[in-house]
Amino acid sequence: MTPTDTSAAAEHTVWREHVPWIDRVPRSVAMLALLAGFIVIWQLVYEFELISQIIMPSPLETFLDLIFVGQNLLTGGYMLKALWITTQEVLWGFALAVVLGFLLGLIVGETAFGEKAVMPYLVAINAMPKVAFAPLFVSWLGFGIASKLTLAAFIAIFPVIVGTATGLHAADQNAKMLFRTMGASRWQTLIQLKLPAGMPHFFAGLKNAAVLVVVGAVVGEFLGGGKGFGEMVRIAAAQLQTPRVFSLIIYLSLLGLAVFWLVVEIQRRFVFWHKESVTDDNLTQ
Repeated sequence: MTPTDTSAAAEHTVWREHVPWIDRVPRSVAMLALLAGFIVIWQLVYEFELISQIIMPSPLETFLDLIFVGQNLLTGGYMLKALWITTQEVLWGFALAVVLGFLLGLIVGETAFGEKAVMPYLVAINAMPKVAFAPLFVSWLGFGIASKLTLAAFIAIFPVIVGTATGLHAADQNAKMLFRTMGASRWQTLIQLKLPAGMPHFFAGLKNAAVLVVVGAVVGEFLGGGKGFGEMVRIAAAQLQTPRVFSLIIYLSLLGLAVFWLVVEIQRRFVFWHKESVTDDNLTQ
């Protein structure tokens, strides 16, 4: 057999993963295609009046209002102040959820008392309708920013707790045995083994919290008043200004995306060894 025949036979015997065509589509193209399809369906619903045009704006009306809101934000108008108030509620609520969630996650994941006694209460609290707590937070903390950020943290904290506790149990058992054999203390094992191994789970909880914290802040403004974007959405909806409602919701989603991608960038820098993409990097560019 010649060297050429040998290389040809090797090419046929080497296993290659089959990548579906849809996974080879660049991310930007896939996102634009989905957006275009959504807008087409939206326009069809509007044209055929499947939903009343009084409460269902067209994509063009929403786009024009997006431009108006954007101009108001860029020129420092009243909407910029409202967005800044909501942003403060989101950021402070997220920070509070991260700190308290991490501490509670340590208690649950690192101690038998936390796992057996504390965790059932946390699950029970998480199962409660958290929106119903909004009037209580307003009564306790007033109509200012404190009640909104507290509700935002209250809604977003549970994923951080679960992510932290799960991460502490993610360390390899052989590595734990090695640390125990070498005489490492509980604190050393936690700092040098469990926390680094659990970082992917911790950041997974942070990503969920980054989305939920915006929901909490807006719900707090809905039910407890305020001067943020949530209050503006409520007023616009009461006046049937549906293009304004849609545009404000889109800007709120951008705020949530900004917090989410901030967490993603921090994870890439500090947990660079962990890869979450379902496809190879050269397929997602």
